[in-house]
Amino acid sequence: MLLRHCARRFAASKLGVVTSLSLSLLASSVFAAEKVLPGTQPLTIKQPLDEVMVAGIDKFALREIAASPARREQLWKLDGANATDWDKTIAARRAKFAEYIGAVDTRVTATEPHKHVIEFLDGVQRAHLVGSIEPVSMVGPIDGATIHAVRWNVLDGVTAEGLLLNPSSGVLKGHVVVLPDADWTPEMFCGLADGVAPQAQLPKRLVAEGFGVIIPMLISRSDEHSGSPYVRYTNQTHREFIYRQAFEMGRHVIGYEVQKVLAAVDILTQGNERAKANLPVGVVGVGEGGLIAMYAAAVDPRISSTLVSGYFRQRDGVWAEPIYRNVWGLLTEFGDAEIAGMIAPRALTIEASGVTEIPGPPTPKAGRGAGAAPGKIETATLASVRLEHDRAKRFYDALKATDKLTLSASGEGDGPAGTPRALTAFAKALSVDSPFLKPVGASKPAPVLVPGVIAPNEPKAREKRQLDEMQRHVQNLLRLSNKVRDKQWAKADRSTPEKWAATVEPVRDWVYDELIGRLPQSTMPLNPRTRLIESADWLKGHEGAFDTYEVVLDVYEDVIASGMLLLPKDLKPNEKRPVVVCQHGLEGTPMDTISGPGSSGYPPYKAFSAELCKRGFIVYAPQNPYRGKDLFRTLQRKSNVMKRSLFSYIIPQHDRTLEWLASLPFVDKDRLAFYGLSYGGKTAVRVPPMLPPRNGKAGYCLSICSADYNEWVKKNTSNEDGYSYVFTGEYEIFEWNMGHVANYAELSYLMTPRPFMVERGHDDGVAPDEWVAWEFAKVKRHYDKIGLGDNAEIEFFIGPHTINGQGTYRFLHKHLKWPEKK
Repeated sequence: MLLRHCARRFAASKLGVVTSLSLSLLASSVFAAEKVLPGTQPLTIKQPLDEVMVAGIDKFALREIAASPARREQLWKLDGANATDWDKTIAARRAKFAEYIGAVDTRVTATEPHKHVIEFLDGVQRAHLVGSIEPVSMVGPIDGATIHAVRWNVLDGVTAEGLLLNPSSGVLKGHVVVLPDADWTPEMFCGLADGVAPQAQLPKRLVAEGFGVIIPMLISRSDEHSGSPYVRYTNQTHREFIYRQAFEMGRHVIGYEVQKVLAAVDILTQGNERAKANLPVGVVGVGEGGLIAMYAAAVDPRISSTLVSGYFRQRDGVWAEPIYRNVWGLLTEFGDAEIAGMIAPRALTIEASGVTEIPGPPTPKAGRGAGAAPGKIETATLASVRLEHDRAKRFYDALKATDKLTLSASGEGDGPAGTPRALTAFAKALSVDSPFLKPVGASKPAPVLVPGVIAPNEPKAREKRQLDEMQRHVQNLLRLSNKVRDKQWAKADRSTPEKWAATVEPVRDWVYDELIGRLPQSTMPLNPRTRLIESADWLKGHEGAFDTYEVVLDVYEDVIASGMLLLPKDLKPNEKRPVVVCQHGLEGTPMDTISGPGSSGYPPYKAFSAELCKRGFIVYAPQNPYRGKDLFRTLQRKSNVMKRSLFSYIIPQHDRTLEWLASLPFVDKDRLAFYGLSYGGKTAVRVPPMLPPRNGKAGYCLSICSADYNEWVKKNTSNEDGYSYVFTGEYEIFEWNMGHVANYAELSYLMTPRPFMVERGHDDGVAPDEWVAWEFAKVKRHYDKIGLGDNAEIEFFIGPHTINGQGTYRFLHKHLKWPEKK
């Protein structure tokens, strides 16, 4: 249909965008369509474009991670740094780091000083301050020490539990919070139960030197309680189960456990104040406990000495570690070396040691669902530990505290934690000189649990209590999250469309930057490549209705945008028509939106791309990168640590696609609409809101969300609703702190004043009608009160997760000002 009709030729800008016309479009189909769209180069890629796209984004994301250490070194300026002012210098970064790990809630131990204590969990539930040594052991004696089961308050409704070891002498030289690996109970860590090598039983070695030792329990990698009796149980570890719920609310299992350490530090330092003592406080951690110890010390300068064993390393492979280590924005500012820099100039001992190696999530048990995120833990190479140590050393050198940074290796970095060198350096920074050369074999006599005090199943019961507390805290945040959003969104004036337009842009930028993550503006040439699709199974039934071109555009190095352009056969010379961008859903392709009855794509999509083209619209069906299962889901992992998400790539892909579409001579750049199903509906509330037409630049003039719209924050956070992604295999779906930034209603507000519509089948399993109606009612109220009520619509229909193509088609004809064919 694109004809060799005019004498003039296309001229193209350096971006590959058409800037003058050489062809006209005639209604006659006598002439054959061009094999390649004028103004473009031939498309010669033979590999499926969805595979090319996902692989290209993968290369881009990994390249960005690899470049992050050098960028961080440029960001952390050390010229003129001095130890005296260092805490003040890094205060803003320290606060941002605490925000990234979700350690943002006010601790009750900080707001109510001297009120909270370490509570001994004995039979009469007496409360005692640490430092007062009870003559009767709660749990049992161990090499000159007493052991107590303890609990302390942390946040409103959240406590910490574990064990307290005190020297039998009653004389304390300092306090140490010692954190086990996630698969070690406190009892295992101090030798009361089997499972930890004698050398790595650090608590009893430290208490033998006169330290009071607190061992908080960490949430484990068991999957026993990961699920709900109201829904189902999964193979997610407890850590992942909390991670999923908390991430959506800007919280993290890491943040909760750091807060538990800091609450203990609050109590210990307040005890010092009351006793007019100056006992130092240190933290020690092994494996997962090493992560928590290092993060806690980075946040809190009251911690005088830190020992990190079996965790410190280069973090370029963090995306392949378990998902409960995924921290939004981490590598933009904070590799392990930079976190060490926030501990500096205080003492930091890094011990390269073996860890509990985890090949992946638990194998699904009978009656449990699968779907846990992939991720493994491996012992770091000694080379990796040394290289990151060398990066950390620049901070200590700049602060003239080189002697405060110690590197020790157990064997070749694969032996058990607890080398004498590591423990000696740690203790020396707490003013305790000991070579830690005492035998590390089994205690004699063997520790004895006091009958009736610690039942055999108590460690599991204790973890269940701690897990439940975290879940209740997250679910309460969910319940109150709309109030936080309302306060944030009050910054935009909704009284009139004009005042909205004048005040909304900072809010739009905030949502883009903090929820989605923004890549730099794409400036590379578009280099459009096209090819005519003359025949294909998915075109059957549409013969003679339109011409179909496969399109590829360049967005960033290795990152392409691609799709199918459908051009009606009846385009007239010099005519400009509206475009509807029709977006497929999860694991889909553009062809699924075109193929007719009998195809696998027809039941959900109803060939809506083809049907809209037959109605006279130009249609573009883009390929989005959510295809390939773990291949695309791990893109989210590789991007989150760079403060990006999958939509950080999708928005620029659409931005450049709109730029190219707007340049075509038969396209009306002011009438570019979006219509997406399922994951395409998810796209409908994230991409068009960020791409309004402005300053002469093409953008989406309307958006339709089909088979996706609902109370999205609840869907991603609820631990009791079967609709929730907390229980499914979509581990990439969670968006950092969305509950406090923007739910679907707020994202929809960003379409204002542009038209917005929701298409909803009563039998769609995405969510119940009530959730959909609840969320859309807020949008309708917003449009009504701003004076644009006709621009917001919802259509309910009897049907499943599918395009209905009734009210939405009328909506498109109405707002794109394109008459319906009679």
